[in-house]
Amino acid sequence: MLRRLLSVVLLGLMSVTGAAAAEPAVTGQSIIENYLVDEALRLDDKFLDGVQTKDDWERQKPKLKQDYLEMLGLWPLPERTPLEPKITGTIERDEGFVIEKLHFQSRPKLYVTGNLYRPKTMKAGEKLPAVLYVCGHSGKGRDGNKTAFQHHGMWFATHGYVCLIIDTLQLGEIAGIHHGTYKHDRWWWQARGYTPAGVECWNGMRAIDYLQSRPEVDGEKIAVTGISGGGAVTFWITAADERVKVSVPVSGMSDLGDYVGKKIVNGHCDCMFMINTHQWPWTAIAGLVTPRPVLFENSGHDPIFPMSSNDRIRARMEHLYGLYTKKPGDLFDIGITPGGHADNPELRLMAYRWINKHLKGDNSPVTEPELRPEEGQNLRAFPNELPADEINSKIDESFVPLHSGKLPTSKDQFATWRDTQLSELRRLSFAGHRSPVVAVIEPQTEFTHEKPTRGSWITEERSVDDPSSLPNRSAEVACQWHYLPGKGDSNVVWMIVLNPQESLDQLPAWATTVVGKDAAVLLSPRGSGTLTFEDKPPFYVARSSALLGRTTDSGRVADVLAFTEFTHFVASTRQWKLAGSGNAGVIGAYAAAIAPPHCVTEVTLVNPPVSHRDGPIFLNVLRVTDVPQTLGLLAPRKVSIVTNNADAFESTRRVFQTTNAPLTISK
Repeated sequence: MLRRLLSVVLLGLMSVTGAAAAEPAVTGQSIIENYLVDEALRLDDKFLDGVQTKDDWERQKPKLKQDYLEMLGLWPLPERTPLEPKITGTIERDEGFVIEKLHFQSRPKLYVTGNLYRPKTMKAGEKLPAVLYVCGHSGKGRDGNKTAFQHHGMWFATHGYVCLIIDTLQLGEIAGIHHGTYKHDRWWWQARGYTPAGVECWNGMRAIDYLQSRPEVDGEKIAVTGISGGGAVTFWITAADERVKVSVPVSGMSDLGDYVGKKIVNGHCDCMFMINTHQWPWTAIAGLVTPRPVLFENSGHDPIFPMSSNDRIRARMEHLYGLYTKKPGDLFDIGITPGGHADNPELRLMAYRWINKHLKGDNSPVTEPELRPEEGQNLRAFPNELPADEINSKIDESFVPLHSGKLPTSKDQFATWRDTQLSELRRLSFAGHRSPVVAVIEPQTEFTHEKPTRGSWITEERSVDDPSSLPNRSAEVACQWHYLPGKGDSNVVWMIVLNPQESLDQLPAWATTVVGKDAAVLLSPRGSGTLTFEDKPPFYVARSSALLGRTTDSGRVADVLAFTEFTHFVASTRQWKLAGSGNAGVIGAYAAAIAPPHCVTEVTLVNPPVSHRDGPIFLNVLRVTDVPQTLGLLAPRKVSIVTNNADAFESTRRVFQTTNAPLTISK
């Protein structure tokens, strides 16, 4: 097969590495899915890179901790505002324990509802160890899912503990949303850097604040446990908060190999995942818990937490704990029971015994006597009306702060502002595309002949210094171009970035006026042209991409950037301009802003979205900037915006006025 390979190493923001494909993939669907699985395995393999000793890991942990909180939307840590706790009722049980119905505010008007279980009688001044129980996904409606797990609180209260069970955001007494990207099309969550996992983690940390405020609680002896969604939240809280001394996550974590490789992500809502901005191997979350005692539990036939990933996580964690002690099993162990995904009694007994061992020094066998459950409505923290001022149902709008909107006020400030914006975009939105680029182009062309030609190129995120050292695997053709020669003597070539629904066969109608008699190259980045893919609920491609530290749209920016750099090498005598409509125009604008200015000398956008809430979606981008501010990064190049909403681009206008750069905004 005749093929020309052009390897272009770029030192800028984006990266993609790749190798020539032995045979093109049959469909865009297989291309994207194979790519995601390959990337998942690559990230999993990074666990403990560069770590040989305990000191190596301890040196990494402070930075890892900060990055982890950032990926939950919790960095910088929010202010610990007054909890405003209120006990709204008490139930005294003849079995020797008391249930308190209560609520507190983890942030002003962000209510956390729960039940606190404690022994009925205590010695004067006695302080007991405490357990925070975080709930799984059990729909109990207005009563809150805490009522489904009350048997845990009863056991702890009858065995010398204080136990606080708190509702989750979606399934609590005041219902919020866990399924924003799963089924509600809230893709702006990714652009905002929001995940309900961050809310659950923060609510748990504030619950520990509340427990430590209680006079009967020994604040130095606190454990966290929970199953399913509660198992995930157990990891979130334990990794974030050093006050947790013992942890028992039950059926709460897999690795990327199973989340993506086996499509287990499809069985989980958004609260199970942080936004993996920094491309972590997922086991690194558990690694932050070291060297505190952890019992990692699961059922042997749990379909949404397969044993394959459990076994891999166990091997990784035992290796890490082995750097701290010669008997890692004393601090990290796993417990497996028969059955499927359920709160099985065998799992509960193992959890109780582990917590007894590490908070009380008691490793004796435990039993679980049957205790009568309370009616769910009797456990409501808000027995009648819910608070009118609650923000639980709209916390996704405010939990993660937006960008400051700061713009340069003088020409002297522009370069610093631009560099700062690009640096933050590299760090938070495009970290998954930072390695060098190897662009594979087919067929050979100089874009100077008069005959239309078609070709393809590959952009893959793979960090290597030498293209010859690429792994021995097929790199699938992901992107396509179609060159249309001009009708005059102009030296200009327009790069027309296409949306997935736009045809690669002919110039889009909106582009005819823009291009005129100039030449044009139609660009179909990944997921476009004849290589489209389908992504229906529960959106495997889009949600898996975020687990790998990227989005499909950020990959499209990488594709366009690779092509712009390629044209500079093969047709540097031509003057290259760029245009696109809707989301594709903004994707092209980002590529142009990132590329050296000589690669793209002019940009035209037709009906671009006014905010990344509407697309294109890049991770965390709304924490850094928004579409109008980003277009300011294109100065001093000429920019034309065709829009019916000129007022929305006032920020763009202000930046261009500051730099005296040419800007046209028209209908």
